[in-house]
Amino acid sequence: MPWHHRALLRRLVRREIEARYRGSLLGVVWALLTPVLMLAVFTFVFSVVFQARWGSSTGGKGEFALILFAGLIVFNMFSEALNRSPSLVLENPSYVKKVVFPLEVLPWVMVLSSLFQVVISLAILLVFHLAVSGLPPLSVLFLPLVWLPLLFLCLGTGFLFGALGVYLRDLRSIMPVASQLLMFLSPLFYPASALPESFRRLLHLNPLTGIIENTRTVLFAGTPPDWTVLGVQIVAGLLFATFSFRLFRHLRTGFADIV
Repeated sequence: MPWHHRALLRRLVRREIEARYRGSLLGVVWALLTPVLMLAVFTFVFSVVFQARWGSSTGGKGEFALILFAGLIVFNMFSEALNRSPSLVLENPSYVKKVVFPLEVLPWVMVLSSLFQVVISLAILLVFHLAVSGLPPLSVLFLPLVWLPLLFLCLGTGFLFGALGVYLRDLRSIMPVASQLLMFLSPLFYPASALPESFRRLLHLNPLTGIIENTRTVLFAGTPPDWTVLGVQIVAGLLFATFSFRLFRHLRTGFADIV
């Protein structure tokens, strides 16, 4: 579907990115400054103030901040999808009224515009990795594959809650709370291996857990991802996105009557 509307999708993504920074003094430069400032704060707090180490790691002072930041890149992308999805259709009533407008592109616009910030954050992370620990391992080349389930998860979230948000307006208030809870139920500030086995099994029910762990594996351990976890997540993510897409198309017939 996106390929058939690629010209429209490109224009909407560009407009979305420009609108995000329009009116600010530095404009799109904030896309670069935000991850730099965030990583600088993490480095100071965790490596200087708390002298934190990641699990049994013997890495340098900045390693904890880098590992934490890598997990936050994944979490922030999904969190943005979770928070924005219920308003996707509601914030675009003019598109809903247009019979010929493909509303199915809206979740794609959300995800692709979010990827813009993700790519910049990843570039900042790799630069800091070079400064702190040297060249990233070759296993970093697996990262696009590791993040494929994240793409499916965000798309599925966009389709699912984008459609349900039209009928259930309370979702816009629920999602920020759910996002905060998910932050502490994800292995962001601690490795999953640090938990007891019983809690670790519960943690892996969170779809972000495997993605975050595999991201850190290819970025810092220098080894390929867990292929079993990755394979399951790709299949599950694709099924979730497909189901959500079909539900969106089924429910969209009633959008114009409500929006």
